[in-house]
Amino acid sequence: MLELLTEIISRSPSGRITAEQFMDIALYDENKGYYMVPKPKIGCNGDFITTSNISDIYGRAVAKWYFRQTQERGLPSHVCEIGAGDGRFASAFIDEWNKLSGDPVTYFVKEESPYHKGLQSSLIGARVQQVDSLEELKPFCGLIFSNELFDALPVRVVEKQQGRMMEVMVAMESGELKEEAVPLEDPSVLSYIRENGLKLKENQRLEIPLRMIGLISSISEMLQKGIVLTVDYGYTDEELMDPARKRGSLRGYSNHRLIEDFLRSPGKMDITSHVHFDSFIREGEKRDLKFEGKYRQDEFLLSCGILEDLLNHDDPDPFSAASRRNRAIRQLILPSGMSAAFHSIVQTKGLGEG
Repeated sequence: MLELLTEIISRSPSGRITAEQFMDIALYDENKGYYMVPKPKIGCNGDFITTSNISDIYGRAVAKWYFRQTQERGLPSHVCEIGAGDGRFASAFIDEWNKLSGDPVTYFVKEESPYHKGLQSSLIGARVQQVDSLEELKPFCGLIFSNELFDALPVRVVEKQQGRMMEVMVAMESGELKEEAVPLEDPSVLSYIRENGLKLKENQRLEIPLRMIGLISSISEMLQKGIVLTVDYGYTDEELMDPARKRGSLRGYSNHRLIEDFLRSPGKMDITSHVHFDSFIREGEKRDLKFEGKYRQDEFLLSCGILEDLLNHDDPDPFSAASRRNRAIRQLILPSGMSAAFHSIVQTKGLGEG
């Protein structure tokens, strides 16, 4: 990977590349990118844990929620999951759907990683349809779902230094990757900062998620009528500007450890940044995605009726199926668990409200 980056950086006229370009290569290079190589990323043997890996409860809860939407809003039993990982969410969703409805769900998956495609094929096989592009599904009616997708999109990085806006680039020195700040000139980045009213303090660093805007546009273009449910961690504009977050949120994860230097191990660790929630919502509104609500994970799951899945039992064994199930529910909804970090954003299009 380092040889590949050295070659690409040396070919650049300026001798440097953007953080976005670096992340593209480190995460998505078809031969050496982190998400592309055949290595576990999710779960105890990987680098991070998602809600779907805790229990099938999460996928089943969302299935119940969307089933209710189909009944109340006349939506079809069509689902498109973008970035389905190992397929556990899809498997749980489909299992629960089949209990709820005599109308089978048509489940599409858009996945970049060949490794994850293989895992999905093993787990859910013919129960889902793989698509290479969202455009294949135009015009789509139904639910578009993603979980920890937007935090993994490559971002630009800016920093205010001596009163001047700079862009943090990636260069090479003595065979090692290093950051290099240059005056910020890109009109797209400048426009994002201006339109979102982001006023950086001295030495403050911030990620600029231009790819987020592109993906929101693609989702809106493919969706004719339905709901977009986006689950991720992120910050509001006010939280982004908090002095405690002065160095931004771009970081790596390896073996469940946080790595502050995003350049440390390209291709060998996950790289993420917090989603700009307010901008995400505004960009959706610009593209006919009506914002319905942003909910903490516990709020959303409680509205899905997750407490109905708690099991009354007298089994003293903490490893019994009932004990494990109840423990998973608590982990998903208690403030000390994952619920404080994750939010569910609900957007709609073509449903006629308002």
